Amino acid sequence: MDPFLERRLKELEAARKKSKLGGGQEKIDKQHAQGKLTARERLDILLDPDSFYETNALIGHHSGTPGDGIVTGSGTIDGRQVFVYSQDRTVLGGSIGLEHGIKMYETIERALEMRVPLIGLNDSPGARAGGRGGAPDSGPLSIRTFSSFLSQKHGGSVFYPNTHASGIIPQISAVLGTCAGISVYSPALTDFIFMVDQTSHMMITGPAMVKVSLGEEITKEELGGAKVHAQKSGVCDNRYQTEEECLKEIRRLMGFLPLNCDERPPVVQTGDDPNRTCEELHDIVPFKPSRAFDVRKLIEVIVDNRDFFEIKPEFAGEIVTGFGRLNGKTVGIVANNPSVRAGSLTVDSSDKQARFIRFCDCFNIPIVIFVDTPAYMPGSGQEHAGIIRHGAKVLYALCEATVPRITLVLRKAYGGGNLGMSVLPGLGADLVLYWPTMEIGVLGIEQTVMLFHGMQEGMTKEKLAEKVEEYRNTTANPIVDASFNVNVHDVVAPAETRTYLIRSFEILEGKKKRIPEKRHGNIPL
Repeated sequence: MDPFLERRLKELEAARKKSKLGGGQEKIDKQHAQGKLTARERLDILLDPDSFYETNALIGHHSGTPGDGIVTGSGTIDGRQVFVYSQDRTVLGGSIGLEHGIKMYETIERALEMRVPLIGLNDSPGARAGGRGGAPDSGPLSIRTFSSFLSQKHGGSVFYPNTHASGIIPQISAVLGTCAGISVYSPALTDFIFMVDQTSHMMITGPAMVKVSLGEEITKEELGGAKVHAQKSGVCDNRYQTEEECLKEIRRLMGFLPLNCDERPPVVQTGDDPNRTCEELHDIVPFKPSRAFDVRKLIEVIVDNRDFFEIKPEFAGEIVTGFGRLNGKTVGIVANNPSVRAGSLTVDSSDKQARFIRFCDCFNIPIVIFVDTPAYMPGSGQEHAGIIRHGAKVLYALCEATVPRITLVLRKAYGGGNLGMSVLPGLGADLVLYWPTMEIGVLGIEQTVMLFHGMQEGMTKEKLAEKVEEYRNTTANPIVDASFNVNVHDVVAPAETRTYLIRSFEILEGKKKRIPEKRHGNIPL
């Protein structure tokens, strides 16, 4: 071998080895001592074995900042391509400098160009202060460094490709450390954010600045921990106990999603009989509409193999959203949950519901809506929080959606709940179905009868009870309603719900519907 080539090959091998060590063994040990994985260990769990193809691996190795604090490239999950970046806390604390930002930007850009999902593993305090954060190193400028300095592709503009990728490819973020600034706003533009208890934090500014500015004493866990964002702010879609669990759940989520907006989600051979009946529903659902039950139990019985991937399970629990499969095909599920706030529609549930519906519509995921609601939650708290504006987001999402959609009323749908849950005709539902035990109206049966008959002279409790029973068996009877209401497409026995939904979605699979051509609508944000 030529001596020159041999020397250069040894230099290359050494550079690669140095790059893979990140900030060095001491900092790796420190990362492990905090209960955290390294940037590369995270990719090993997230991606299929030996599938990672790294880009710009040698950036910064010569100056002692391997990768400039980020590992970028492409790999596969269950054989399907994704683009990924993983911020490296062992190099300059994972802060976003010039090359770091360019690498992150170009990874998102490549994912968009290839029309495959983007997954960002975020572990950075944000923009780097001084030095390589915003300008090239002092000294002679290389062509690469000079062009980087002039580039519009940097950490501060990474929101541009995030925004343009929205609705074209799924974007998933994991926040795996204490992140601020750029490192929270980029994830906030993606479709899903996952966090880990005690180690993940998202905040605009940290506790020290809060204390200086407002005099408020607060820990970073109280300010922006995973529990706060999962339960209070709704920023976090799911939180987990360990990084390994978090990364494995991202892999699981990917199995429900298509690669881009032009594809359908993958069909999985689940082995669950599409003709299976659901007799258990008779015991799970109390058919007296005022009694509470957890709608998740109903969902798990209906979907294939009880496999339900819930989104935002700790936020606005009065509505449940998530992904399941029916005969191996992904469906998005929206359901009122009577065990929380009686399944009322609220400011927070409206945001959660509208966002989920729009995601499903972006990515060709049919939607089934299970309805059991007493309508919008009344009171000054909700009104002052803007329930009209937030509820309008749901109406916008429903009317904008073009994917197949089935609405099934389980027990009750009163008043405005018929709007917010797509029961009334003209909101885009392809099928509106009833269970035979449901009741529908502006008010509940007792309230309706009291309103019309309660003030009549000579009306006794016994006569009122008779009127209630008469109303229940006639006007409020779904079987009677279906005999003259053409907008009720069928009454379905609870046990046949699964088989009916599977058959219906098969019929609706070829649905083609387009909204009027325009630049874009103006959703009431």
